[in-house]
Amino acid sequence: MARVCQVTGKVPMVGHKVSHSNIKTKRRFLPNLQTKRYYLAEEDKWIVLKVSTTAIRTINKKGLYNVVKEMRANGQHI
Repeated sequence: MARVCQVTGKVPMVGHKVSHSNIKTKRRFLPNLQTKRYYLAEEDKWIVLKVSTTAIRTINKKGLYNVVKEMRANGQHI
């Protein structure tokens, strides 16, 4: 599963593309993922995360170390 946010767990969702004549065809809504490189000062190392833009805001709000601590508590390897 390549298109998954490591912090929030956002995945692609399925919906309809609706034409002018109201014909519905399946389509995918992909999360806005960015590959970001963060410096984890507490461990003195760089980490690379594939995160959504809302996860970037979460990291700015909570702090990188707290987010990484929560991710490790959920069983993710970083």
